[in-house]
Amino acid sequence: MTEQLRLMAVHAHPDDESSKGAATMAKYVSEGVDVLVATCTGGERGSILNPKLQGDTYIEEHIHEVRSREMDEARQILGVKQAWLGFVDSGLPEGDPLPPLPEGCFALVDVDEAAGALVKLIREFRPHVITTYDENGGYPHPDHIQTHKISMVAFEAAGDPDRYPGAGAPWTPLKLYYNQGFNRARTVALHEALLSRGLESPYGEWLERWKSFDRPERSITTHVPCAEYFEIRDKALLAHATQIDPDGAWFHVPMDIQKEVWPTEDYELARSLVDTSLPEDDLFAGVREAG
Repeated sequence: MTEQLRLMAVHAHPDDESSKGAATMAKYVSEGVDVLVATCTGGERGSILNPKLQGDTYIEEHIHEVRSREMDEARQILGVKQAWLGFVDSGLPEGDPLPPLPEGCFALVDVDEAAGALVKLIREFRPHVITTYDENGGYPHPDHIQTHKISMVAFEAAGDPDRYPGAGAPWTPLKLYYNQGFNRARTVALHEALLSRGLESPYGEWLERWKSFDRPERSITTHVPCAEYFEIRDKALLAHATQIDPDGAWFHVPMDIQKEVWPTEDYELARSLVDTSLPEDDLFAGVREAG
């Protein structure tokens, strides 16, 4: 591969790019890879999760604009490009029974129709590799699940000239990955490392909840070494001030322990049009060798 490598990360909301694969992106940017974050929604229905900002009426009334500015700051920290697909946040329905999703939201848009916006962006940017969410969305937020659905359609359709003929010249991405950063093995390793050092772990409840999940363990195929970029990841995450409490559980694990115990970000290879050997340590394995 003689041309510049290109990576596209497809995410549901502003802040997802900083909590899922951010150190990987920063690593590849440092190596000269062109990286683009595709953000499906504006996060308009996101709650203010940082207790220090709750009750701020300006933020509550201008959440869309505030989250857009946060995204721009995080983008600059990571050194990536970023594009909005323009869909409206669906919100996270809560209650029993769950309330209906709001009219016009991303999760209610026809999948083939919504995928057209991503196909257009793929054909414009021409990524060799795409990252997105698995069929569970990472967690069952309707926008995360919809992001998975449109990513799968767009990956297959972008190179087909008969599909979405008005969306630009066809381009065939070579690999598609699911983000699997919150896998059980990593969580157990960090939990046990903290306890062995006499420190409090934020993962005890996570691991208890994991026992109730009726789903198989994911196949982690790819571990990207990127520990030297964890500080950049955290700085980008903190840029999303409405969503992240700087004193919250995200930051309870000392950085030296993170780097020692689990120095990678992890992925599941879902599609590949190039030969590669598993396990991998590079999202571009097989792509770099392609002619």
